[in-house]
Amino acid sequence: MAHRTLKTGYSNMVDRLNRFPQGAPPSEWLYKILKILVSEREAKLIANLPMKPFTAEKAAKIWKVNLLQAQKDLDELASRAILIDIENEGKTIYTLPPPMAGFFEFSMMRIRDDIDQKVLAELFYQYLNVEEDFISQLFTRGETQLGRTFVHEPVLSNEDSIHVLDYERASEVIQTATHMGVGICYCRHKMEHQGLNCDAPMDICMTFNESAASLIRHGHAREVEKKEGMYLLLQAYENNLVQFGENVRERVNFICNCCGCCCEAMIAARRFAVLNPIHTTNFLPIVNDDKCTGCGKCITVCPVEAMTMVTANDPHATNRKKAKLDVDLCLGCAVCVRVCPAGSLSLKSRLQRVITPLNGAHRVVLMAIERGVLQHLIFDNRVMWSHRAMSAVLGVILKLPPVKQIMASKQMKSKYLEALIRQKNV
Repeated sequence: MAHRTLKTGYSNMVDRLNRFPQGAPPSEWLYKILKILVSEREAKLIANLPMKPFTAEKAAKIWKVNLLQAQKDLDELASRAILIDIENEGKTIYTLPPPMAGFFEFSMMRIRDDIDQKVLAELFYQYLNVEEDFISQLFTRGETQLGRTFVHEPVLSNEDSIHVLDYERASEVIQTATHMGVGICYCRHKMEHQGLNCDAPMDICMTFNESAASLIRHGHAREVEKKEGMYLLLQAYENNLVQFGENVRERVNFICNCCGCCCEAMIAARRFAVLNPIHTTNFLPIVNDDKCTGCGKCITVCPVEAMTMVTANDPHATNRKKAKLDVDLCLGCAVCVRVCPAGSLSLKSRLQRVITPLNGAHRVVLMAIERGVLQHLIFDNRVMWSHRAMSAVLGVILKLPPVKQIMASKQMKSKYLEALIRQKNV
């Protein structure tokens, strides 16, 4: 195809996207998606943006245009949620988010008339649901993944609650966020255009903090107060939706309320279960065989098909069934516990606690190391990294286990990093 033999603005943009730990494998469908979202001129500009957050002055220097023109282009891209703009001490900082969680979702978080969302939804469906390359690359490479599951809080016993840390509660994310925005669920909106959506609530996609502030400012999400945020979380619980959020402890940027039929994360969890595409909670449901009536409600609501029905081996009732959990598939969301009418399901802590990265920088560095692309974060030829930025990345690396430190050192091919690591481990 032409895009494989001739460099265009779009092919350069695809190259730029694949410098992220979460990339976007080249595909005919991807090029068609990008052509709807940005012009070729904009694609060329995006292709030259740095990995780290940047100012309009920095963009003007990279693009070799005056500041006024750079500001105009940046604000236009931010207005369409291709870029995220963050207000910081009177200064606007811009960043290019990855396609997911990022500008793919943002393009479908509201009803728009500036693009054909039906065509876009069909392209997303082909790229994400029919082809497997994007979802496989997003959810299965490396140990550290994009997202994690939150436990279904209403079913927590007093004893369980003691073991749930604040960052593991969706309610705590809502209560502590500086900003909260709500938009249309990208996954169900996409499926709606295919005639495949379920009847779960649509206006329930949650964004927080700096990302929410940008999306609210440009009309891609509506601002909500904490009280409404808690009401929407309750609505998600009542509809047996699973909370899937950013895999960090501090300043979570998103929580999706996922159904098992439409949502990309749940589909990936089923399709690539053995590769652990989603970080689980620290709980597992336990079946009380004596209480289980075999009604099958837990099977119906499980988003990843971790529950099955097997014979109860009851000599007095040969047709009796009971629920059985596949612990290797279970996310620990506990939605099944909520719907069990016999009270035969309860929670227990996993034997080994799931480790969650501290913040976005920590997660991105881990993902980059595991996927072999750390050098893209460090050696960004679009802009020289400041000592402060380099120190932040090295600070993460130096706190990693020795095996990951070696992986990082090999990717950077840096004697300086090797010396730092050795000094730390002396």
